[in-house]
This record gives sequence, structure tokens and C-alpha cells, in this order.
Amino acid sequence: MCTMIVKKVNIDGSGKGTKGWFTLNQANVSYDHPFHISMEHALNIDFVNEDLGPGARVAVELSEQAARGLVAAIEDVLLQAKAGGHLE
Repeated sequence: MCTMIVKKVNIDGSGKGTKGWFTLNQANVSYDHPFHISMEHALNIDFVNEDLGPGARVAVELSEQAARGLVAAIEDVLLQAKAGGHLE
């Protein structure tokens, strides 16, 4: 039995929903039962702007392998951007 694990982080970004682009200011990362993919547990990320209401949300459910691959890809791209002088 798994207890839900949740971490909230403030972010600065944009997301695209059914009504177009909107500002994102928070990401909720959890490990829990997913709603859509057929797995017992998944890493779930909700990118949100609670000030804009429930429609300002982009949700992602990932397997452990997919989540780890995504983390590695993000780190690799940021390292390359820094090496290329695009990040301070």
C-alpha cells in the first residue's frame, strides 16, 4: 500500500489548455494512483495557476521509467544550454 507523496513548487511558465495559453505559477508533483493510465501508481505532475480557476491546469501522468527519462533529458538540455552560453 502506497501513501500519496506530494511536493508543491512555485514555477514561472506557461501552459496550453483547451482555451489557449495561460500563465503557470505552481507545479504539484505527486506519487499516487493515476486517473487515466492503467498503472497501480504513477508520478503525477499538475502544472497550475489556481488564481485562474480549475481550467488553468495541465496534468501529466508518467511511469517511473518515463519520469526518470524526463528528468535526465531536462538536466541534459539545461547543461547543454549552459555550455552554449545561453544560461548564466
